Amino acid sequence: MLGLYRLARPVLFKLEPEKAHRMTLKIMKSGLMPMPPRFKAEELEQEIWGLTFPNPVGLAAGFDKNAEVIAPALSLGFGLVEVGTVTPRPQAGNPQPRIFRDVESGSIINRMGFPNDGLTLFEENYDRFKSEDVPPPGVVGINIGMNKDQKNPVEDYTTLIKAFAKKADYLTVNISSPNTPGLRDLQEPETLRSFLADIINRLNMSSGDYPPPPLLVKLSPDLSGEQQEQIAAVLLQSGVSGIVLTNTTIARPEALPESFRAQPGGLSGPYLRKASTEMIRNFYRLTNGKLPIIGVGGVSSGKHAYEKIKAGASLVQLYTGFVYRGPDAAYQICRELLAYMRRDGITKIGNAVGLDHKKSNGGAEHAA
Repeated sequence: MLGLYRLARPVLFKLEPEKAHRMTLKIMKSGLMPMPPRFKAEELEQEIWGLTFPNPVGLAAGFDKNAEVIAPALSLGFGLVEVGTVTPRPQAGNPQPRIFRDVESGSIINRMGFPNDGLTLFEENYDRFKSEDVPPPGVVGINIGMNKDQKNPVEDYTTLIKAFAKKADYLTVNISSPNTPGLRDLQEPETLRSFLADIINRLNMSSGDYPPPPLLVKLSPDLSGEQQEQIAAVLLQSGVSGIVLTNTTIARPEALPESFRAQPGGLSGPYLRKASTEMIRNFYRLTNGKLPIIGVGGVSSGKHAYEKIKAGASLVQLYTGFVYRGPDAAYQICRELLAYMRRDGITKIGNAVGLDHKKSNGGAEHAA
């Protein structure tokens, strides 16, 4: 599998990034993509929010914006796949070109602006997946956002919540993309408090006799320490189920090539890893581990995944790491992650969550 990807990658990387992405989706939909073996290990299984995750390695939102390839993505061995970001109405997103690679560092800058085919088509694709007789194992989250021209964000988010309250395994509210004007303003603590109250009320109303799905909030890595403290307090009081940390960053390390770092948009890849891991560490501490965290940003190996889990993430996701590492990324990361656990004598992945905090507080390193 890895050998095949190494042969194909130079060809894919000669293509404009969006064209390469569309080609990848077509290959996945066709069933012609060679699938790696699924890495199975009881040590990596865990239950969170009443959902069973076969492993903690997930595919982040942005890869499958229209819920077209959920089953093929799960078949690549991911324990969870987050689809979207979906908006109520179709939108083209920002002008092209809007994705840029720095292959040497393994980084990507994007300024997509939530391009997607809208709620109606997304829901058709999602329902088709759900109707499969034997879908691949794994959890599917839905990442929801607002249309670029929406003046009242609550309207768009509640529209999407109403559509998926009885269907989604979990929902992620994306209020942190740097590519939709005004979106990050929703992270202001008092604005966030009111916003979450409105959408959680809609979630409870829309779920009817069903228990509402877990509602997560995806945050920016560019928040100050004071903002993180204030937001953590709001999240604890709001009734949300978890946090996704983090989205892409507007920061630009000097080590990046000047022509690349000059591109506007959100940076992902290795240079995001430290900032996202520190935010995971902060929010785990600020919430006393009460809100499960999905860690995203710079994950491309079992070592990176283990760092985020020990910092406080229950699950991790990758996208840029998947682009550069290839279709056996989930298999390899799970294999590497298990090796680190066994080295440290950890028998269940849940016992590694927040391990750094337990060590620093003088508590037990793990519950074997």
